[in-house]
Amino acid sequence: MKISSHAVARMLGTWQEGPRPAHQRLSDRLRLLVLDGRLSLGAALPSERDLATALGTSRTTVGTAYRTLVDHGYLATKARARATVRLPHDTPSERRVSTDSATIDLSIAAPPAPVEILHAAFAAALEQLPRHFERHGYDRYGTAELREAVAEWYQRRGLPTAPDHIMITNGAQHAIGLLARTLLAPRDKVLIDHPTYPHAIRTFTEARALPLPVAVGPSGWDTAQLQAAARAAQLAYLIPDFHNPTGLCMSAGARRQLRLACLAIIDETMTDLALDGEKPEPCAVHMPAAVSVGSVSKSIWGGLRTGWIRAVPSLLERLDQARPATDLGTPVIEQLATAVLLNERQTERSDTPQQLRSQRDALRQSLTEYLPDVHAPQPAGGITLWATFREPISSRLAAIAPDYGVTIAAGPRFGIGGAFERHIRLPYTLPSSQLAEAVRRLAQAQLALTQGATGTHTPAPVA
Repeated sequence: MKISSHAVARMLGTWQEGPRPAHQRLSDRLRLLVLDGRLSLGAALPSERDLATALGTSRTTVGTAYRTLVDHGYLATKARARATVRLPHDTPSERRVSTDSATIDLSIAAPPAPVEILHAAFAAALEQLPRHFERHGYDRYGTAELREAVAEWYQRRGLPTAPDHIMITNGAQHAIGLLARTLLAPRDKVLIDHPTYPHAIRTFTEARALPLPVAVGPSGWDTAQLQAAARAAQLAYLIPDFHNPTGLCMSAGARRQLRLACLAIIDETMTDLALDGEKPEPCAVHMPAAVSVGSVSKSIWGGLRTGWIRAVPSLLERLDQARPATDLGTPVIEQLATAVLLNERQTERSDTPQQLRSQRDALRQSLTEYLPDVHAPQPAGGITLWATFREPISSRLAAIAPDYGVTIAAGPRFGIGGAFERHIRLPYTLPSSQLAEAVRRLAQAQLALTQGATGTHTPAPVA
């Protein structure tokens, strides 16, 4: 796969900023794009001349950066051919300044499993399972029990829903991918929040669609901008409920005003995680044609790979026809357990917000103590803070942080074109003591970064 010079330039973003020589800044940023997965293995990079023209820099700068990457094993070269992306055969040995035994993972935003609740749900599911044995077990729409439970979940939120408006999927990410493959053609435009869920960006890109980002600012969404952008788009993907990564919640007024000229996918994965105030009403109350996507991965456990799509039956029929290309349905036992959890309102249990509020406050207090220059507004719900640094150091900090015993998700993973280099996403799903220790280690990594250190680790995947 060949990557154009303009595509690489967009991914590099503001690589010119920093105290080091230009060729070092360029090679560092390209290396991080490789480690981050944004430059895929085997991809052919543009020629030195083409990339230099796109970046507005000298061919010498690009050539020196390429040679540095070749020397360190990140590029392979052949005569009269483009350089291709690779990874070094030898992984550098781990070095940690931190003396603590285990790395603290802040790259994953997901809660631990509620053991007793899950155990009881699966025990109940096992009792119900035998009545499904006479059937073939392949049901692309999902079991009647779970479709009814999801429909009732919407009914409780004030959105009339029948089971035939529900399709069960293997999590919300699977739902987004199925919708993208069914609804999008190459070069279609997809309106997205900016920043947004990184796996959604990748899904739309792999569908060969063109992301059309609209900023989610400190005060939330600009409905006029969304509506203007939607006129040029074939599809929209929004996370109005405790947005990932910012934690913002679209106001009731904005929901009432929002009318999009294209079909909208509304990601409701975080809906049950209201921490301050009531749960928001579904956007589909005001946009009846909207497609809603949900799951229990954040409200219960990421290991329970069960999600759903709420849409008109005619669209579900199209999805039913497209689905066999990738899977033949969701495991029955997991569907039955999820139905138990929804029917018993375990995704809405009161102890979850209480615990998350405590951990959110502990994380913000630790930032005040160890990283006082970092700005992290308090979200009204969800499970993450969107932290802002004074300098654009996010990718470099993500590369070096594992050397100090913590992994983080760099800001550019949540955006287009190298945006959000001043941001990182910080989940508060770990115990308060671990969060405090993680921030202390992160402060050590930032200090080392200002002193010229570089990282040796591959950034962790994001969830």
